[in-house]
Amino acid sequence: MKQYVFENNKLTLIVKRSPLLVRIVLFFLSFLFFLAPFLGMALSLMLGGRFHFGFLIGIVVFGLVGFYMLRNSLWNTYGKEVIFFNNNNAHFEADYGWFKDAKKTINVDTIDFDIITAGYEDDNLGNLIIVGVETEIISVVKIPKKQLEELIKLLKREIIF
Repeated sequence: MKQYVFENNKLTLIVKRSPLLVRIVLFFLSFLFFLAPFLGMALSLMLGGRFHFGFLIGIVVFGLVGFYMLRNSLWNTYGKEVIFFNNNNAHFEADYGWFKDAKKTINVDTIDFDIITAGYEDDNLGNLIIVGVETEIISVVKIPKKQLEELIKLLKREIIF
């Protein structure tokens, strides 16, 4: 299965889904981290305890951990990176399915593509690097190097500004 789609100067790099059981556990733990401080506070108040500042700290800490885990869960389920090439610019955004993040725009008057090795050497996986004038975009989607080489040839041939 190809992990990329290139149409009309729009490149989509698709994250390979993790196993279903892993995703179920991640989503369950994510929502548990959001609910745990509220359930703990409600239980404490129902048993006659008083509201104190520790509840707020717990809500914030558990909320941040829950958000981080939810973000990882969504990335492993719906994750993709979308890069638009137009008007000497490349617009990058990470799409988590429920929200988009990490938006970046770089000037690509002179553009070059490269591959950086990712993971273990035996896995033959890599990440795409798009080098612009002053900055670069480094993809986090791990794609087989053979597919990346095909993609780079396609991009060099097809990208028109």
